[in-house]
Amino acid sequence: MSRTEIRITGFGGQGVVLSGYIIGRACSIHSNLHATMIQSFGPEARGSACSATLTVQDSEVLYPYIGTPTILVALTGEAYEKYREELSDDGIVIHEADLVTPNLTGNQRAFGCPSTRIAESLGRIIVQNIVMLGFFTGVTQLISRKEMREAVMASVPPGTEDLNLKAFDTGLKYYDEHYGDVKEEVKEVPVSTE
Repeated sequence: MSRTEIRITGFGGQGVVLSGYIIGRACSIHSNLHATMIQSFGPEARGSACSATLTVQDSEVLYPYIGTPTILVALTGEAYEKYREELSDDGIVIHEADLVTPNLTGNQRAFGCPSTRIAESLGRIIVQNIVMLGFFTGVTQLISRKEMREAVMASVPPGTEDLNLKAFDTGLKYYDEHYGDVKEEVKEVPVSTE
């Protein structure tokens, strides 16, 4: 059984929960995987700490909670600092390059993308999370680019599909241009049984 644990974290209003939803949808509906998501956020609608955790497996998910995530997506420095100690020793940090400075331990690897700046260049900062999803797809190769694009299309508000697909493709392009020679699979990362 293959199991991948993911934590996406940032501030409310950055699309953290939607990002988790889209990844889960891509895995469970557009791919042949199973996924669960749990979300948590502060009492404020915007600006408070926010987190979404996903468990992705090739078989039914019987325990949806994560223990030691293999992938940490951090959209803010504060969010990274809060959850960085949870990341497995061989985990991957996917981070907003302008806002997060990773402090890696063990065999952890970091991949940074200036997703906020890219979203601003597209004319709508609100698609920053979708830029990061494109980048995430390139880094992890957990699911195919086609499957993630389909999930983005099916999950964003009507009338915003073109902008969101452009944001997704721009995040993928950033990965290809800056890390394209790194072709590591994250699919088979074992989960701790402790």
